[in-house]
Amino acid sequence: MIDLGGLPEEGKAFSGELPKEIFALAEDDAQAMGALEYDVWAQRFGSELLLTGTLFAPFEFTCVRTLHPFIQTIRVDAAVSIEIEREGEIDASDALREEVLINFPVDPRCEEGDVPQKCEIDSRYLSVDKSAADELPHPSRAESDDRWSALDNLKDLKDQT
Repeated sequence: MIDLGGLPEEGKAFSGELPKEIFALAEDDAQAMGALEYDVWAQRFGSELLLTGTLFAPFEFTCVRTLHPFIQTIRVDAAVSIEIEREGEIDASDALREEVLINFPVDPRCEEGDVPQKCEIDSRYLSVDKSAADELPHPSRAESDDRWSALDNLKDLKDQT
């Protein structure tokens, strides 16, 4: 909470933490493993409140390669602008929360975690590493779905015109 009435013209430093429950993520998403810590400078510019500084919070992600969970702390050098709609106190927690969330990794990998882990796909799941004997059977065209044959007939008609 930032009290605009008590905010000096040159700005003021704020630091602290918000509980991990602020993230309220679905169970199948990454999960917050600790508080959102912030160290920001707040300054008012007309009808805008600008917060600059650092934010960080640890999260448990699932590696897209190995499917193993790992911890990665999201660190953000933030510059957050909040429009001032009314005088009084402003709750900046949602803006800080969103700034952390938009910096989540797109494809989280355990090699990028706080404690990097070996991040390799099990060769059993790679088709390039399998021998020809391991290939799946391919049905002949005659054994396949008749709908494909119907499409082939349409192509033949198109070629005649």
